[in-house]
Amino acid sequence: MTVLVTGGTGTLGRALVPLLEEPRVLSRRDGPGRAVGDLDTGEGLDAAMAGIETVLHLAGRPRRDAASTGRVVAAARRAGVGHLVHISIVGADRIPLGYYREKVRSEQAVADSGLPWTILRATQFHDLLAALFATTARAGFLPVLAGASFQPVAVADVAARLAAHAVGPPQGRVPDLGGPRIRTMADLARTWAHATGRRRPVVPLRVPGAVARGFREGANLAPAHADGVGTFEEFLAAEVAR
Repeated sequence: MTVLVTGGTGTLGRALVPLLEEPRVLSRRDGPGRAVGDLDTGEGLDAAMAGIETVLHLAGRPRRDAASTGRVVAAARRAGVGHLVHISIVGADRIPLGYYREKVRSEQAVADSGLPWTILRATQFHDLLAALFATTARAGFLPVLAGASFQPVAVADVAARLAAHAVGPPQGRVPDLGGPRIRTMADLARTWAHATGRRRPVVPLRVPGAVARGFREGANLAPAHADGVGTFEEFLAAEVAR
């Protein structure tokens, strides 16, 4: 086992791990192919990285992302890891959400690590938007950001790109990865409502503040890198069929 995956049991990790050859997955719980470790304390990280050549750092931790990444970086340095691959978010440095700011600090920790590294930024996953719509629909309508668009990407497409980077040379900041289409949030909400049988009116809201402005200005989009293949409709069809 020469590849260690953090966040291997999460949404992205579950799609990525099967694409790798005998990866070691960092987890708080023991199990086949797992190494027990805690990103909050750093306990177990040194043992988990013993003999590891490449670390795929996927774990996203709101309010704790930068600190966790710092622990991963420190352990990777001690282990002499040859390649640190990190996933981040398109527009993280342009939209002042708290979690996005954490991701920027995490990116900086990787870039300043002294290790060979690769950072890939991706647009929002399909399941993130679906979960958002499912939550907001409880209000009896679907509120969306007026003037905002999204470019949702399939988790499988991001996983495939990361798997390729894991076996390739370190490249620093690589081109972003976005979904195949840019669509208004209102259009995506209507598509979700139709696919899931939710009869909810879509209500665009003009939300003030820098965060909403960032989305209206398209800071979350990667129009020059619409390389993803999976569509939102395909994702919804698969979810409904479950």
